Amino acid sequence: MTAMTRSIARNIHRSASRRRGFTLTEVLLVLAILGVIAAMVVPNLLGQQKQALIKTTKMSIKSLEDACTHYAIAHDGEYPTGGRDEVIALLTNPGADKDGKPISPYLPKVPKDAWDQPLYYEYPPTGKAPNLTVPAIWSSGPDKKTDDGANDDINNWTN
Repeated sequence: MTAMTRSIARNIHRSASRRRGFTLTEVLLVLAILGVIAAMVVPNLLGQQKQALIKTTKMSIKSLEDACTHYAIAHDGEYPTGGRDEVIALLTNPGADKDGKPISPYLPKVPKDAWDQPLYYEYPPTGKAPNLTVPAIWSSGPDKKTDDGANDDINNWTN
């Protein structure tokens, strides 16, 4: 090797040995960029999650309403009456028909809202929804406190 190539090789080796990690400035810059991205993305994700939970609850309400409609079709147009627990028991385990054959359940499992709370049921509907022709069904909503279908409750008689 010539003296010049040895000198170049030494300089390359020295600069490579000095440059083995990131500087504090580079690390802080990357963290600042990640912080800005997180600040823009996280609020959007939280809003989307709440909307997804509300949509899930509306689907559970619709499922219970459909099960009640199927029950009414099989029982001369009469929706199940009684308290929530009695109606859910009737829809999940309807018993047997006149010939003693077991009736398939109208609901495969007990419906709950997205916050794992039971749905509320009322038929015939009282003052909540006087023009409603199907059972009044509602969830206590995100606060998990029933307001009889008002405030943050999710129900089947309003949009």
